[in-house]
Amino acid sequence: MLLRFTKMHGIGNDFMVLDLISQHAHIQPKHAKAWGDRNTGVGFDQLLLVEAPSSPDVDFRYRIFNADGSEVEQCGNGARCFARFVVDKRLTVKKKIRVETKSGVIELNLRADGQVTVDMGAPRLVPADIPFQADREALSYQVEVDGQTLELAAVSMGNPHAVLRVEDADSAPVHELGPKMEHHPRFPNRVNVGFLQVQDRHHGRLRVWERGAGETQACGTGACAAAVAAIRHGWMDSPVQLELPGGKLTIEWAGPGQPVMMTGPAVRVYEGQVRL
Repeated sequence: MLLRFTKMHGIGNDFMVLDLISQHAHIQPKHAKAWGDRNTGVGFDQLLLVEAPSSPDVDFRYRIFNADGSEVEQCGNGARCFARFVVDKRLTVKKKIRVETKSGVIELNLRADGQVTVDMGAPRLVPADIPFQADREALSYQVEVDGQTLELAAVSMGNPHAVLRVEDADSAPVHELGPKMEHHPRFPNRVNVGFLQVQDRHHGRLRVWERGAGETQACGTGACAAAVAAIRHGWMDSPVQLELPGGKLTIEWAGPGQPVMMTGPAVRVYEGQVRL
């Protein structure tokens, strides 16, 4: 059986997108792992599945698999590509699209300039909701890694994030600390790890180690989590523009209880077929 797919990227964070509305297949973690291999498969950070919704008040269901086969709750760059995909494929004519994810409903807005704004919902800051093991909610937490004490912010954007402030993003120990933090026992569902360099009140640089994928060119939820942490700590003010290795994202957040709005591009790379 051949399945049509589209390769897309959001500032370098790349995806294989499958329409499971006009074509039917049962996708399993083993398929994502095989297709995700950059040497023997399609190669991607995440596999995105477009499915029919389970309730009438949303337009689509959105599922996400990492390249290692693990299913995750949310992907911000993927959400923008999802929006561009369903419009380009004429699965909808709407410019505002409500999509159900594993972590809740998000709203996608296609702008006239080609950019996509995603309402990512309000960040979750209570440790149990992240999930993160801590006695109480705090701006920052101290975590022991290999005998050193790290200070980090813990935020959920539908998926768990640890945010560390660094002096220089280029020299940040992403590949040393990233995998150790990802599997830290205080994060029972593993964690994405952001390394944030604050440049001024509205600009910063960010690198992200994503659970199940390693360092990626960009991470939309990671940018949202970093912006929330920076605004809460008083390091930066909304709107925040973050430069990631693959490009720039603009994040707006009005404060606790308010949704995080993320704006950036979504690009189609090519169309292909894969055998199931």
